[in-house]
Amino acid sequence: MKLDVNVLRYLSKDDFRVLTAVEMGMRNHEIVPAELIDRIASLRHGGTYKVLRNLLKHKLLHHDSSKYDGFRLTYLGYDFLAIKTMVNRGVFSSVGRQIGVGKESDIFEVANEDGTIMAMKLHRLGRTSFRAVKSKRDYLRHRSSFSWLYLSRLAALKEFAFMKALQEHGFPVPDAVDCNRHCVIMSLIQGYPFVQVKQLQNPDTVFEKIIGIVVRLAEHGLIHCDFNEFNIMIDDDENITIIDFPQMVSVSHRNAEMYFDRDVECIIKFFSKRFNLSFEADADDSDSDAESDSVKPRFSSIKKASGFLDKELSASGFSRKEQEDIEKFIEKIPDNDDDDGDDDNESEVEDDKDLDSSKLNASDIQNFDSVLIKDDDNEQLETSGTSVIVDEDQQGEHEDASDKVEGDESSEEDDNSELEERLARQRKRAIQAARAGRKTNTSRNSYKDKGGKSSQNSKIQKKQMCTW
Repeated sequence: MKLDVNVLRYLSKDDFRVLTAVEMGMRNHEIVPAELIDRIASLRHGGTYKVLRNLLKHKLLHHDSSKYDGFRLTYLGYDFLAIKTMVNRGVFSSVGRQIGVGKESDIFEVANEDGTIMAMKLHRLGRTSFRAVKSKRDYLRHRSSFSWLYLSRLAALKEFAFMKALQEHGFPVPDAVDCNRHCVIMSLIQGYPFVQVKQLQNPDTVFEKIIGIVVRLAEHGLIHCDFNEFNIMIDDDENITIIDFPQMVSVSHRNAEMYFDRDVECIIKFFSKRFNLSFEADADDSDSDAESDSVKPRFSSIKKASGFLDKELSASGFSRKEQEDIEKFIEKIPDNDDDDGDDDNESEVEDDKDLDSSKLNASDIQNFDSVLIKDDDNEQLETSGTSVIVDEDQQGEHEDASDKVEGDESSEEDDNSELEERLARQRKRAIQAARAGRKTNTSRNSYKDKGGKSSQNSKIQKKQMCTW
């Protein structure tokens, strides 16, 4: 689809508001209903359907009624949103001619108010020439569903991040200016694609530069994965600049060695065909390893000693989270070993204190909670492992109260009040003893009355459970 920026002059704020509403609706809708667009846009004076017709006329939206009636953004509408944002930021003020077309992107010239010419790369994944993005690229990662617009945005963000990091480490890459949605702004390289070059003054020197870039990238933990004559720019002074970075992976990738060898083979094959260079060092078995590595470097001989860009940029295939956790754990082990003696002593003292308090508290709680009344006439106090010490006066009064319950019903209320007071006092004592320790784990069914009619003792037990 041809990018005609002249349409931008005739688009109003309401048009861009509706375009943004469709973009927001596409986060969780493949096709955004018109009612949802109207609610998200919230135009003051209405007219959302009129704006939708205008956007359809300029092919910024696509109307789809296969599943249900709705709209979705086209690449042209997505381009206009990105360009409008860049213009509002002041990154550039004009768009020029198209200078490049690829299977995944289009490149245009742009200029700012000072007249500086830059390159604008618009990622356009999903073309019929390259639809195997899910298997060839790692943009999706763990996601199962996707849209081409979202994949283009991920590719642009990844390329901008790699370009920025490589620029900071002194690699010959374009200067990254800004990024928004699927649009990346970079400096314009004054040179030619390497595939268009027919002659070189010093082909050996250029070959060494290119192979040196491949090795240096690997030393920093990255592999280009598409390092060929189409992604190399060269100027009149035979200076090299590399482009196209979304497919870069880490040296920790499971296929890293295959990608590295493929990049080297592409360069060797191109130089041997185009400039008739012979690489005898690769064929002769008598040559030393140093001479063979200078012509065709080996992945196993490269040492990562210049940085970890794959870690900083989370390159594909880099999974060292577990290794980092192990290293942190190993670093902490010596410090812990030095303090093991003191920690053990302190822990033993604390354990002794805890055991003493737990024993006291458990015994008090068990003594208080294991009181069982088996017969209505005779009350027996039983405990698990320990005997409950009760005052003789209290025990006698308790037995007198039980006898009065059986013999005389008129004095039940007085005896009940006295028994409740005795039980309340015992409960307070047990709570005070167990306050610093653990809580009681008595079951609510421990004092459950299983008889048909509740006796006087069961009534007292129920009241006691309610107060707890």
